[in-house]
Amino acid sequence: MNRMHDKLDSMDVKILGALGTYGPRNLTQIAKALNVNTNMVQYRINRMSSLFRLRMHASVYHTNLGLKKAVLFANANSGYEDLLFDCLKVNPFYIYLTRYYGMFEGCFAVYTIPVDRCVEFVKFIEEIKNLGIAKDFLLYWSTCFHTINQASEWFDHKLEQWIFRWNEWIKEIPYQPKTLPYTLVDPKGFPMKADEFDLLIIKELEVNAAVSLSKIARKIRTTPQNAKYHYDNHVVGRGLIEKYQISVRPFDSVLHQPIMLWFTFRFDNLGKMAEFASSLLDKPFVLVLGKILNDDALVAQIYLPTVEFRQFIDCLSQLCRSKLLQSYHYVIQDRRRGKWSRETIPFEEFKDGKWVYDQKRDIEKLHDLVEKNQKTN
Repeated sequence: MNRMHDKLDSMDVKILGALGTYGPRNLTQIAKALNVNTNMVQYRINRMSSLFRLRMHASVYHTNLGLKKAVLFANANSGYEDLLFDCLKVNPFYIYLTRYYGMFEGCFAVYTIPVDRCVEFVKFIEEIKNLGIAKDFLLYWSTCFHTINQASEWFDHKLEQWIFRWNEWIKEIPYQPKTLPYTLVDPKGFPMKADEFDLLIIKELEVNAAVSLSKIARKIRTTPQNAKYHYDNHVVGRGLIEKYQISVRPFDSVLHQPIMLWFTFRFDNLGKMAEFASSLLDKPFVLVLGKILNDDALVAQIYLPTVEFRQFIDCLSQLCRSKLLQSYHYVIQDRRRGKWSRETIPFEEFKDGKWVYDQKRDIEKLHDLVEKNQKTN
């Protein structure tokens, strides 16, 4: 058992948990639940935003926007690592993109593709390979991601420090529920339940989930009444957001030297996958989970102090030996400035009540980018 001291204290962790439960728009409810005053809650939020990069975003349920999530691992040809990153940004439907390293140098990306244009997207990725920028790639279609907010499961409130209980985690997995949360269940369809106002509201909530509806109304040039109607009846009422993501980086310090990774986990059957997924829903080292469609496999973003990484891998090895896990694969995210990018929903590609996917435009931009790179090098 490895103990490490963090600057987050017990009240910080409780507030983070309450933000995940009640949402950042309900500070009065959070204060009441924790038996503290609202000013103290706001002060703590401001403090964590400054010290631990606390960010609060709406997690979009893209399935109800007619968008299918694509998860891409692309290995770069040597010398084209940065160009691969730029090529992948050409497609405006990406929401997350990062360089990675490990056995290979490459890029990890998440796209939300209009459900009727998936074949064209595959051709776009294949064109990057045909141009000699990527040597190979793995493309998975995924459910929406399930957000895992900071929980106090591994936080010792007396010692006010994180305790990584790896052995306990392994032992609890076989006793977890064999059912998945709705976000990780293969959807029956990808309906479009939003209009233009809904998308503009969601975009603002992705940037800052605590922003007031009156500010959103001014930003999107509508009345507060119309913004509230769309938020209550569409954004919330039609399930256009999954939950609010409370993102905090408690291990970001010279002492901890954290590491960010993207994993895929494969299982022999649905039951084992569900047990594993259920065991992660309250753990501080997991940020998001997604399920690969029509497969017993998961995608996960993992965030750990570097000193805990090998113990995590040892746990996975033990799970493989005991047949609870079939296999795993990971890449290490490049966290340097400019080597990763996060975007909101591609609202600018929504016109006249439908998504516009311009494959011809994207391919032309792709070729222009590669040609320009070749001339300058």
